[in-house]
Amino acid sequence: MSSIVLDASALLALLNGEPGSDKLTPELLNDAVSSAVNLAEVQGKLVEKGVPTDDAWEATISPLREAVPFGTDQAKLAGNFIVQTRSFGLSLGDRACLALALTLKAPVYTADKSWKNLKLGIRINIIR
Repeated sequence: MSSIVLDASALLALLNGEPGSDKLTPELLNDAVSSAVNLAEVQGKLVEKGVPTDDAWEATISPLREAVPFGTDQAKLAGNFIVQTRSFGLSLGDRACLALALTLKAPVYTADKSWKNLKLGIRINIIR
C-alpha cells in the first residue's frame, strides 16, 4: 500500500475547510499518514483555538490512515535537512514531515508555498 504524507499545514487546511483542502480527496486520504511531530503541531493549534484536548486529538488523527512515530532515522534526516532548508525558514515539524516522506518514498502534501523550491528528491504537492 502506497502512502501520502500530510504536513501540519495541509492537515489544518483540511480540518478547517480552508482553500486547497478540496485537493485532499477521499481517495488520497485513504493512504494519508503524518509524522507524530506534525500531529503535535495540529493538536496544539486546535487546543489553542479552544477545542477540548480529547476532541482536538480525535480531529487531528481522524483523516489519517496512520500516525507515524518519529524515530531516530527520521530524526537524523530532519537534522540533516537544516542546511538545504534554512533559507526557506522550515521548522523542525516541516523537516520531520519531509524526513518521513523521504523514508517512505512517498509524496508530501503541504499548504506551504515555500516548499516548491526545495530540491530534496521528494515529490512535493502544494495544495494552494
